[in-house]
Amino acid sequence: MITPTEPDLRALLVHAHPDDETINNGATMAKFVADGIGVTLVTCTRGEEGEVLVPDLAHLAALQNDELGSHREIELANAMVALGVHDHRFLGAPDMKWRDSGMMGTDPNNRPDVFWQAEVDVAASHLVKIIREVKPQVLITYDEIGGYGHPDHIQAHRVAMRAAELAADPHYGESPAWEISKIYWNAMPKSVIQEGIDKMKAIGSDFMGVESVDDLPFAKDDSLVTACVDGTAFVEAKMAAMAAHPTQIALDGPFFALSNNLGNQVWGFEYYSLVKGNKAAPFDSDGRETDLFAGVR
Repeated sequence: MITPTEPDLRALLVHAHPDDETINNGATMAKFVADGIGVTLVTCTRGEEGEVLVPDLAHLAALQNDELGSHREIELANAMVALGVHDHRFLGAPDMKWRDSGMMGTDPNNRPDVFWQAEVDVAASHLVKIIREVKPQVLITYDEIGGYGHPDHIQAHRVAMRAAELAADPHYGESPAWEISKIYWNAMPKSVIQEGIDKMKAIGSDFMGVESVDDLPFAKDDSLVTACVDGTAFVEAKMAAMAAHPTQIALDGPFFALSNNLGNQVWGFEYYSLVKGNKAAPFDSDGRETDLFAGVR
């Protein structure tokens, strides 16, 4: 529970599965912690349908023992230790539990217990309670397509945005309303991704087998990216958190390949689009905010 001794500035991050938070926001979260900003992570599912990249743990997969979810809870806890985040929760816990929906169009999408099938207002009601408890000034989540179209990412976006709306409504629920000052969606500018692809090509490697940034659905036009957090001082913590998710992030896979071939700084800058609130200085040379709490400090 939030007490009067908690930080004056607080951020809430809403993600779909364990590991999403580290890939998208690991450096930002670690920087927030170092700056004395309160960080609350809400994860909507336990990632039960994820692919298991560790051969010795293949039995955890959904089509075998179906124990991956509980294992990924442990991975998430370890990742949060690496980032210094103490307040991480699963949406609806302990009373409600939504399952990973798998990829769009797959059989798991049809299960009644998956997050994709959840009623948005029902799921949002659980997040409203957290918003009104934590009272964050900043919310970070996905864009309307969930970055790359995964149903749980799309649903996390819908639930987060709806919860922010309901939390600010004094006529909703019984607890005092709370309006979040600034809402950001995760973003990756096309120019940055293309630069990485080009550098990987130059050393005879590739990134996810793509030739052009246009092959990646999560790439955003640079004009839509309004903020950039410089977390280069926290890349080591981010990489440790990524390594804490071994069933999902292979040490010899594309994420670590980028770091090995381009230098860890490739993970130090994290990008966002401001969708609620006003841009405020300081800005970088591209006119992007560098402080997500600017204007609310």
